[in-house]
Amino acid sequence: MSKSLEDLLQSVDNPVDMMRNSKIGAYVYPVVAPEFHNWRSEQEAWRESAVLFDQSHHMVDIYIKGPDAIKLLSDTAINSFENFPVNRAKQYVPVSYSGHVIGDGILFHLAQNELVFVGRAPSANWIRFHAETGGYDVEIIHDDRSPSRPMGKPVNRISYRYQIQGPNAWPIIEKLNGGAVEQLKFFHMADMNIDGTRVRTLRHGMAGAPGLEIWGPYEEGERIKNAILEAGEEFGIVPVGSNAYASNTLESGWIPSPLPAVYSDDRMKAYREWLPAASYEGTAAIAGSYVSDNVEDYYTTPYELGYGPFIKFDHDFIGRDALEAMQNDDHRKKVTFQWNSEDVVKAYASLFEKGEHAKYINIPIANYGNSSFDTILGGDKVVGLSMFSGYSYNERSCLSLGTVDSDIEIGTEVVLVWGENPATEKTTVEAKSTAIEIRARVSPVPYAEVVRESYVEGSWRKK
Repeated sequence: MSKSLEDLLQSVDNPVDMMRNSKIGAYVYPVVAPEFHNWRSEQEAWRESAVLFDQSHHMVDIYIKGPDAIKLLSDTAINSFENFPVNRAKQYVPVSYSGHVIGDGILFHLAQNELVFVGRAPSANWIRFHAETGGYDVEIIHDDRSPSRPMGKPVNRISYRYQIQGPNAWPIIEKLNGGAVEQLKFFHMADMNIDGTRVRTLRHGMAGAPGLEIWGPYEEGERIKNAILEAGEEFGIVPVGSNAYASNTLESGWIPSPLPAVYSDDRMKAYREWLPAASYEGTAAIAGSYVSDNVEDYYTTPYELGYGPFIKFDHDFIGRDALEAMQNDDHRKKVTFQWNSEDVVKAYASLFEKGEHAKYINIPIANYGNSSFDTILGGDKVVGLSMFSGYSYNERSCLSLGTVDSDIEIGTEVVLVWGENPATEKTTVEAKSTAIEIRARVSPVPYAEVVRESYVEGSWRKK
């Protein structure tokens, strides 16, 4: 019998120590080439012209079909499903019994009693567990993300998934279609023509301007991609590599990797017994300067991550009682931290000195574990956590996303502790590096003004 996450946790003194010393490394964006031009030009293109994002490989797809499909999702999500017809999408957010976030992802309502969830493993695993154990009349197809390191082996998915984004996206879309394409409301779905093939579409806007996510059978993906790039050439379209892709969220404000709140609470034991020890949850790496012996100090609530407006108490769902009890509490809030450029330069300069130096700040993405937690200080007090870090060429600044105490105002200067002290066994941390302090300015989320101004009303990205 294979070992479960619960077995693994029973064999260690503390889940925090286990994850802080995990050797799995950073979250990998597989298969897609790191760069097609250079990551600076690719970042600039989503602001200045247009880009093609290839999202075919780094997410898990869960296809859900059956008369209880909506009930399964409603029972496990903070979101309301009262107005969720076919050809609509929504951000699905599940929480634990204690009201802490397990993850999130996008639900696509493809047809009656037929949906697909696209997101990271923690939410996908949660859906699968309840589908298998909850008595729901559903059929599940689990299409796992592509291998982090395929090592030359063939990679196959059920669907390709692309996004055409940027200020020039719509002329490209209409050229591909051979005529006008209705600019549907955000997260509404339709279809269009590309190279003689009808493809499904989702109105999206990751780069702050109207764009579409498109998908279809994986075997058609290469032909569709080539058609998009050919049609977009006159409009300056740029394919985005895996280096730049994840950094988009620094400007648009989504925190991708909160630690799934599954490592404590007896009510979660059955789930831990179902999860394999080799699962995402069992191999996850916590990175950063924040250290606590209590794993629950690394959990986040929907309120902290900006998902408060998604919570609807019009249905019963796992975690409802806990969220109702905490809804009037004083919650931390999501912000962007703009790193002080002088301090960043000093960190890089230390690499050219003998002896200890600052932990290397990789750009455009500086994360070195699955979930990042760097201490944010206001004076000598911990007032927040930095949770996703990198560099924006468009803003010419290192940025990170995280949370701060509710009384910390936009514009406040805080101190971000970068690196790890005491040292851990991570292979992604240099043995001679040390934690340093970097000044940071508490800034809006989304950080990019174009995103704050252009996103739809009701979105957490809207200012």
